[in-house]
Amino acid sequence: MITPKTVLPGQMLPVNVDEVPPVELGPGVHVRALPGMPGIRTWVIDIAPGTEWPDLDVHETYGEAYFVVSGEVIEGDSIHGPGTYVAFGPKTSHRPRTETGVRAFGFNYDVGV
Repeated sequence: MITPKTVLPGQMLPVNVDEVPPVELGPGVHVRALPGMPGIRTWVIDIAPGTEWPDLDVHETYGEAYFVVSGEVIEGDSIHGPGTYVAFGPKTSHRPRTETGVRAFGFNYDVGV
């Protein structure tokens, strides 16, 4: 995966998300790493219709969250549409899928709370 830039104190870093080269994690699953802050990795995920995350996504030590921009994410029996923010704490796991396709902005927290 491409290592994104870190936004430094006093710096503003605008990015056109669609110009960031995607990395394929599995068939129909593409991630674009965005600039973040120390301890927070920021990304955009695009998942094609009818696709499931390639493996169980485990958050052993720190958390993760995502914000659905378009489409729907299915987590177990729950469907999360545009405007939904979903947060996972430490010691959680999930394997998202979608029937419609989805774009979401995500955040991995690599620091303790």
